[in-house]
Amino acid sequence: MLELAIGNLFLSKISNDDLDFLCRIECDQALWHYEESVETDVHAVQKKYMQRIANEKKTQNHDFIICLQQDKRIEQIGLAQIWSYIDFRGSWEVGFAVLPEYSGKGYGRKAAKLLLKWGFEGLNTHKVVGMCNANNTPSSSLMEHIGMTREGIFRKELMWHGQWTDQYYYSILEEEYVLKYNTHV
Repeated sequence: MLELAIGNLFLSKISNDDLDFLCRIECDQALWHYEESVETDVHAVQKKYMQRIANEKKTQNHDFIICLQQDKRIEQIGLAQIWSYIDFRGSWEVGFAVLPEYSGKGYGRKAAKLLLKWGFEGLNTHKVVGMCNANNTPSSSLMEHIGMTREGIFRKELMWHGQWTDQYYYSILEEEYVLKYNTHV
């Protein structure tokens, strides 16, 4: 398995021990402010992740807890995910969230870089994509910062706060990843 760490931040595959944290983060409507909807049923979230954990070898989803090691303590600070977007094309989509008290400190950017590493070096993908609400400036800035290119705008794609809003579509190709991160795939 690839080492998925940058400094004191690392990604840890989810396990049943993480279910309370996953429910906390997935059901937090403030954290998912820019999404069309948020699952608020804790039992539904638990069931979803228990199925993913049980079928880890068969699934096209890879879920990680973003962890921060400070001294000898490990703190769970967010969620990072990559899943098959278009299987036969070798495209994968990324998603991430960092708890508000840890945002703005570069942890999301580091976690997103590690997702790219997992995608290109662990999954041997051809392309990684990401999408966000056009109003979600932090997410679009993060994707641009890690080398993703805004390829398009899906006009009035999302029903957000009672009105249609645009969604940005980003991607990075394997050869762009290799050049940006000076690595071999």
